[in-house]
Amino acid sequence: MIERGIFRPLVALALALTAMAASAQDAPAPKVSIAAAFTDELLEQVVFVGKGEAVDKVDLVARVSGFVEAIHVNDGDLVKKGDLLFKIEPDTYEATLAARHADLGQAEAQLRLTEVELARKTELLEREVGSAADRDVALANNEVAKAQVEIAKAAIRMAELDVEYTNVYAPFDGRIGRVNVSIGELVGPSGTPLVNLVRLAPIYVEFALTEKQLIEVMEAYESSVAEVANNPLTPDVFVILPNGDELEESGRVVFSDNRIDPTTGTITLRAQFANERGMIIDGSFLSVRIQATQPDEVLMIPQAAVQRDQRGDFVLVVGQQQLVEQRYVTLGRQVEAFVVVMDGMREGEAVIVEGLQRVRPGVAVDTVLTGTSTEKE
Repeated sequence: MIERGIFRPLVALALALTAMAASAQDAPAPKVSIAAAFTDELLEQVVFVGKGEAVDKVDLVARVSGFVEAIHVNDGDLVKKGDLLFKIEPDTYEATLAARHADLGQAEAQLRLTEVELARKTELLEREVGSAADRDVALANNEVAKAQVEIAKAAIRMAELDVEYTNVYAPFDGRIGRVNVSIGELVGPSGTPLVNLVRLAPIYVEFALTEKQLIEVMEAYESSVAEVANNPLTPDVFVILPNGDELEESGRVVFSDNRIDPTTGTITLRAQFANERGMIIDGSFLSVRIQATQPDEVLMIPQAAVQRDQRGDFVLVVGQQQLVEQRYVTLGRQVEAFVVVMDGMREGEAVIVEGLQRVRPGVAVDTVLTGTSTEKE
């Protein structure tokens, strides 16, 4: 027989549990915000790793030996084609040029002398008082004198080039790097480059396609590897800068390599950009984006609906009778606040975007459409 002291607490506990169960059944369903999966037209895109490559870049080297007399630029200056950058002491080369002019004068005087001698020997032969041998020697001496004049003229041209090379000019528009020499320093063709010059605009961006991607591109545009470059049907190329911003201007494919690299299984393509703002820098690594010319219909949901666990990405779908269902999905790329669903959902199905922490699979919920638009602007 149960004593009254023990029986009363048990009765009280049973009554309390019964009241809690009744209260749970009467509690309202948790309220959540939902959005419907929708289809939209989207231009598919592929992203590659690219690298900025200057159209023109050169290490400027002195073409004659001598001491640096003047430096007309500072580190990092922007220069135009034809700007004077360095001057090498010209005195020695100017003196050599003067000597070559003197050599030419001497050769021309010798030529005139041989012409006179040839005329005299020819006249004597015609009067039959001279020999043919003497005339032939005079003719040969005249030909040698002519050759000596040409040699002197060539020497003058060489000396003039040396004088010209004492002035170092910019071969194209661009920006110079750090100046590597000082005034008074001895420089020459085999010495340290004076400075590096890089053209800023236009500029190339190089990237690589896999064999599979290359075949897909050729099939899509019905072109060979060579025809991919400068093909008006080939899509525009966009670059994403290292800070994540996408450059406003687009580029065009202007070159495709003639072979696939056997070590990487890829082929190199080159796109050219106007680079009007100078945002693409030679040697910089960038993301290259190519998008299709025709849009495809894709299924999209808000990114806020996506959760992830050890099995992968999933969403909470509100199904029949307002019951929550956990659904694993295969996702594509993100577009602003939305994400492409490749597999796992159908158009019109509702996903929970707010109140996720208050629900679990199998419970009934009270739904309200989210306040934000479920269609991409």
